[in-house]
Amino acid sequence: MEIELYVLVIVVFLALAFDFINGFHDTANAIATSISTRAIKPRVAILMAASMNFIGAMTFTGVAKTIGGSVADPTTLEFGVEIVICALLGAIIWNLVTWWFGIPSSSSHALIGALAGAVIAGAGFNKLNMAGFLDILKALILSPLIAFAIGFIIMFLLKRIFARSSPHTTNKGFRSAQVVTAMFQSFAHGTNDAQKAMGIIVFALVAAGVQDTTDVPLWVKISAATAMALGTSVGGWKIIKTMGTKIFKIEPINGFAADMGSALVIITATFLHLPVSTTHVITSSLLGVGSAKRVSGVKWGVAGKIVIAWFITIPITAGMSMLIFWIYKALFL
Repeated sequence: MEIELYVLVIVVFLALAFDFINGFHDTANAIATSISTRAIKPRVAILMAASMNFIGAMTFTGVAKTIGGSVADPTTLEFGVEIVICALLGAIIWNLVTWWFGIPSSSSHALIGALAGAVIAGAGFNKLNMAGFLDILKALILSPLIAFAIGFIIMFLLKRIFARSSPHTTNKGFRSAQVVTAMFQSFAHGTNDAQKAMGIIVFALVAAGVQDTTDVPLWVKISAATAMALGTSVGGWKIIKTMGTKIFKIEPINGFAADMGSALVIITATFLHLPVSTTHVITSSLLGVGSAKRVSGVKWGVAGKIVIAWFITIPITAGMSMLIFWIYKALFL
């Protein structure tokens, strides 16, 4: 019993570590545009994002329940807790690697891919809930496409509405409006991303027999929300630089459009209990806005590298978590 308790403590620690890393990894996504346009000072933006992330994380639990039971049924896994540990290690390693190189890859893809790989290695392919797993994949794949379209439409409409306005006056007004959209963006981020850590903790609790349902205990909500907020307060300057300067030259009206488009997609996914990649959604919305502004102005080479990272994340993290489980099995089982 003591060993099981220690293992669960390790799971909670790793899940909160993942949440913390997710916080500083994805802070850039929520506030990069508002910083690059100087709508908000960097330190103020980060503290604001941390606060709104916390509030968002405490508001919903639907995505956590999806993570806790859709990829696999934790009650049927013999080594459920160990599987979670290996999945978290694989996801954390990938997040740190992509953060180091300034690549805005997806923490959501990393976690889902790693969990699927660990389940396959630890319990067999037949224990993977393909229906639930495919539903999550559909949300991860379609949400960036929808975000691109919405970002494009919002920017297209704004261009038409303010076509005869002075660029200086227009951007001055939208610089103020960006404060609101950055807050909305950060709130939306918290409603979806923090729940992934909650869900993986619940998965482990159910697998260990500590609880019977995928309901999220209050202490899990508070812990995950706090870890996300603390991670956000650290910031992710490498990714802020990529998102805010390397895709295209962002003006306040562009930042407003991108933030609004992506926040709408993320919050809608949260209401539908679907985990989506905030990284993918925000980047895609930014690309859509850039395309509406001027297609030739988008640095598609940088965008291509980001897209490649999106596609390789799930297979790489799945492979990493499988390898970690096999090493663990060789050493301890």
